[in-house]
Amino acid sequence: MQISPPNSFKRLILRSSAAFAFGAMTMGLAACGGGAVLAEETAMSVSKSAFGKLPDGAQVELYTLTNARGVTVKIMTYGGAITSLKTPDRRGQPGEIQLGFDTLDEYLKGHPYFGALCGRVANRIAGGRFTIDGKSYRLATNNGPNHLHGGERGFDKKLWKAKPIEAQDRVGVELGYVSPDGEEGYPGELSTTVVYTLDNDNRLTIDYTAQTDKPTPINLTNHTYWNLADGGKSDVLSERLTLNADRYLPVDESMIPTGEIRPVQGTPMDFTRETALGARIEQVGGDPGGYDHCYVLNKQPGETLSLAARLVDPASGRAMEVFTTEPAIQLYTGNFLDGTLKSRGATFGQRHAVCLETQHYPDSINQPLFPSTLLKPGQTYRQTTVYRFAVAADK
Repeated sequence: MQISPPNSFKRLILRSSAAFAFGAMTMGLAACGGGAVLAEETAMSVSKSAFGKLPDGAQVELYTLTNARGVTVKIMTYGGAITSLKTPDRRGQPGEIQLGFDTLDEYLKGHPYFGALCGRVANRIAGGRFTIDGKSYRLATNNGPNHLHGGERGFDKKLWKAKPIEAQDRVGVELGYVSPDGEEGYPGELSTTVVYTLDNDNRLTIDYTAQTDKPTPINLTNHTYWNLADGGKSDVLSERLTLNADRYLPVDESMIPTGEIRPVQGTPMDFTRETALGARIEQVGGDPGGYDHCYVLNKQPGETLSLAARLVDPASGRAMEVFTTEPAIQLYTGNFLDGTLKSRGATFGQRHAVCLETQHYPDSINQPLFPSTLLKPGQTYRQTTVYRFAVAADK
């Protein structure tokens, strides 16, 4: 958890480690829709429209962010979810790069956190239990024996208050939600603000802040399902991933970390060099098989915002870099997608997307050797994640 002020995207740090050759990678990217940007102040825009109503009659709004280089992001106030994100390919043609729906009704029928904000605690808490200052708390066990992504009605199912952001160098939307004491079993009233901003350097920045009036665990993330090729029409096994992570967290049968931190070298978990997602996925095991693992990011002492991942689709040329202040990233290859969900001409089958969820380690509240996720009164939780979209140079 970060308590110091968040880094602005204007001070993005491109860092690398000896085991992670990101330097050449970054040099091989070109901004989407490259070329001179004229009248930059007016080339970006943010607009609001109605997206439907919840069963109780509450209005859900949709905010659309656009920049001068052909990037468009749509965010709804229900779940704070990204519903659409389009970027140009190497021919300059914009296309969908994430899984989502065009109507609120489709979201209300149920979905696996497409584009949503997850909290209070993203990922899993073992047994749906934890103890703070000698007091035990019980949460919903909505993922087998464990608690997942904040419970039955986590932040992904809340209506967030919103207001647009219009600045000279960026546009965006600020979302706010106050979670009452005891909601989903968590202690304390938690006030959370999430700010999405888009700039003309093709950076989508998500800044998270939160305060509480009682000690409570917190671990926020965005759960976008990425498919840089076609928004989910095909699988992502040919997309190439690099992770700035020499270690990962092994898990037990119910996907709870064992407490061990294991090197990736010589295993199917190794993405320290650019590797196709499908190259070794069958060696990972599981039921269903595939990646659903938390990687420990290579952070230097005192380092905050740093490069965590790079994803490239060789066919379209689309590329995405992920920067974060968080200590870990969860890699998930859409193992539970089964083709029952469809949208925009796509059938979302198994492995038709990859999630790169920046966060703290799963079950940290029960594992004292992991970085703490406990937020106390008087502290401010801060997290920043940046997605930079580009076109990879031809090889």
